[in-house]
Amino acid sequence: MWLIDSSIGRKVVMSVTGAALILFLTFHMAMNCVALISGEAYNVICEFLGANWYALVGTAGLAVLMVLHFVFAFWLTIQNRKARGNVRYAVSERPKSVEWASQNMLVLGIIVFVGLLVHFANFWSKMQLQEIIHGTNFVAGQNGPTDGAFLIQYTFSQWYYVVVYTVWLAALWFHLSHGFWSMFQTVGWSGSKWQRRWQVIGNIYVTLVILGFLSVVYFYFFKSLC
Repeated sequence: MWLIDSSIGRKVVMSVTGAALILFLTFHMAMNCVALISGEAYNVICEFLGANWYALVGTAGLAVLMVLHFVFAFWLTIQNRKARGNVRYAVSERPKSVEWASQNMLVLGIIVFVGLLVHFANFWSKMQLQEIIHGTNFVAGQNGPTDGAFLIQYTFSQWYYVVVYTVWLAALWFHLSHGFWSMFQTVGWSGSKWQRRWQVIGNIYVTLVILGFLSVVYFYFFKSLC
């Protein structure tokens, strides 16, 4: 199967899964921004997207996409390192034409993965998971598994989580900004003229998404200080 056997095929899998994950992040960011307006409205969304069958199907689909994306990322990285051999040690200074993010996608990906684990521990394990197993592992003051507004307020009132999420989202910005335009390059939609345009569009789009997430983090952090 060429999607697995060829380097181009593996890059296509990376591009398709990456595009789907970017769309999910956009939805997730928009959903989180509702909490800036009304905690009650945010909880209504959390209840709608709890442990209902469509939410579980969506969660399973996202899990598959993330696993494929990470597995193929490591696969391509190992393949590229083997292809270069010791050549990568011959150059002490990175080429000016190569972005910093493109040379550090694996490191950025690891930071993103660790951030995801922290995020799952803070939110998913105390919300959808508790609904699935009918558990009661809630934070003191949390009114059930759909009380996402309280979890946001509780989590981001603690400065160390604000630092962790800021680092995580910064790494995610670098990862997505590079992945955005390289996705179009992989599928052949980026010529000599359009590559720079996709870079600009990607930077703007990804910046808006990340700022949306950060606005929730810092809004509730500063609110806790008042």
